Amino acid sequence: MPTIRREEPEDAEAIARVHVSGWQAGYAGIMPDEVLGRLNPVAWAQRRRALGTADPEHPFTTLLAEVDGALAGFTTFGPYRNNQDRGDLDPTYGEVVALYVAPAHWGDGTAPALFTAAHDGLRERGWSEYRVWVLADNHRARRFYQRAGLSPDGAESTYPVPLSGGRPPIGLIELRYTGRLDG
Repeated sequence: MPTIRREEPEDAEAIARVHVSGWQAGYAGIMPDEVLGRLNPVAWAQRRRALGTADPEHPFTTLLAEVDGALAGFTTFGPYRNNQDRGDLDPTYGEVVALYVAPAHWGDGTAPALFTAAHDGLRERGWSEYRVWVLADNHRARRFYQRAGLSPDGAESTYPVPLSGGRPPIGLIELRYTGRLDG
């Protein structure tokens, strides 16, 4: 069983590596190979540091799962982002913003442990309902959230995926799932 702890500033690089590997494995066949191939963990780590995600006063909390002392996955949760905009928060609902597990830890209990920790964290912060956005074509994630008791609420969004060479981005459909925290 993984050990769950809160993110510290020195975790940025390890989180970025898990994030990138999670995207590359989880979104293979969903996102273009050129997009997945150019993901850069160093840049993603710098973005985490710039966002200040490890700051205890940050509106979002990131929890890490460690297995044998190594980072196996992470989850980020907090207030609901209207239009998925971190600058436009709706305190009425909670949201699991991210849940990524290193592919080597898929199926070993890391994802459910992280999800339970996020669920508990949202409830402790006073929310009774929470939301998760998931790519429509990410059937693995959709099954995971459905097994966890969430269901699509009918809301959809388009996630713009930038392409190289000045080509227009492609849009991937996302579905919003909703769950209760009070029962």
